[in-house]
Amino acid sequence: MNRTTQNKKDKLISIIDKYDNLIVAFSGGVDSTFLLKVAREVLKDNVVAVTARSPVHPERETGFTKKFAKSLRIKHIMMQSREMKSSDFVVNTKERCYICKKMLAQDLLKLASEIGINNIAHGANVDDLHDYRPGIKAAEEMGIIAPLVDADMTKKDIRILSKKMSLDTWNKPSMACLASRIPYGTPITDKALNMIDLAEQFVLGLGFISCRVRYHNDLARIEVSPGDFKKIFDEKTRLAIINKFKDIGFLYISMDMEGYIQGSMNRSLAFRHLG
Repeated sequence: MNRTTQNKKDKLISIIDKYDNLIVAFSGGVDSTFLLKVAREVLKDNVVAVTARSPVHPERETGFTKKFAKSLRIKHIMMQSREMKSSDFVVNTKERCYICKKMLAQDLLKLASEIGINNIAHGANVDDLHDYRPGIKAAEEMGIIAPLVDADMTKKDIRILSKKMSLDTWNKPSMACLASRIPYGTPITDKALNMIDLAEQFVLGLGFISCRVRYHNDLARIEVSPGDFKKIFDEKTRLAIINKFKDIGFLYISMDMEGYIQGSMNRSLAFRHLG
């Protein structure tokens, strides 16, 4: 680990230390796990983890948050989020993430007021600022702080420091909500989200480190690392995926020849304007 990365952690500690108490929006990903761990070390019992629960969040991630918060002996609140009740969200325009994060921020602010917490943080890092992330704008508007951004931390910094701190998430693949697998303009439904979740869970259960199942109505488009192409085209594995995906409800199963690319569904924004 180079000195620059350590300096960034020192800066993060000084930022967090300015707060009397803190809610950390805890998704169980690399960034929020690291942030929660550091916040716990700095603020002791004055930090609370809050995890949103809804059909857009994979159940496997929710299970991890419970175990990790328990391991830290930290107060952990599971909060049912409301985005699936919003017609503006489910219609799935390019502002989907903005709408979802704004609703979540509203609920977090209400909760914070009820339990006497003055500050709420989320796990955005500086790399997130270089992609289309309207949710970050919503968080800023609602007064949600981003300590990792303020400390100038990149995903690489966070992974390096997480490994040094013996966090199992140091090499965990990036995670996004299941709605990100659905093309803009295609309505978000409980059925579609459940199909995506079941399909990804099955592929990951076969030993793949990362996987995205992009939803195109009757067609599933699988993204895995190019290094896993040989593995996924093994005849036994291929047939198992085909049979399982058809049981789930997909009529057609395809492989993306580029492999997994984070944020690939945002490409359409360069070609068309939605909502």
